[in-house]
Amino acid sequence: MPNTERNHLLHIFSCCPKCGSGRFAVDTEKSKRCEDCGFVYFMNPSASTVAVIIDEENRLMVVRRSKEPAKGTLDLPGGFCDCHETGEEGVRREVMEETGLEVTEARYLFSLPNMYRYSGLDIPTLDLFFLCKVKETKGATAMDDAGEVLWLPWQDVKPADFGLKSISLGVARLLELHAVSLANAR
Repeated sequence: MPNTERNHLLHIFSCCPKCGSGRFAVDTEKSKRCEDCGFVYFMNPSASTVAVIIDEENRLMVVRRSKEPAKGTLDLPGGFCDCHETGEEGVRREVMEETGLEVTEARYLFSLPNMYRYSGLDIPTLDLFFLCKVKETKGATAMDDAGEVLWLPWQDVKPADFGLKSISLGVARLLELHAVSLANAR
């Protein structure tokens, strides 16, 4: 298996989840196969949402992470989708849980792969970025795993201030999109 890090999920799964056999071996870079019952387990990413919220003054909403990983760094509101939930439903729920704001529209922008460290394990995610309109931007409150809510003017948004790699890359992409939209507006 190319990813031999001890915290990779496929590395720690030593028994078949279907029959319990210890003969659960590497099949491909992203799967393991039971040599007894034939069950194949694929390590696919978990869906995660990211909210891009812009207020009336054209500032970007960011939150400060209150928990690991990357505690104390900037983030965009969002989190894991629940089972039987669409990306749009997930981003609405996460924004409400983290900021108290009600999302009225969520428009898909782009996605980025990520490895999210949780309980000492690397969980592969696919982060879905949505441009979100909210009912009202005033009254945003840091809740759940957000320690602080901030509204940053675009010129103050620095990708290096965001602690999660995919969010940092996503913010860089958002800055590029913002620059293009400014240039097109001229």
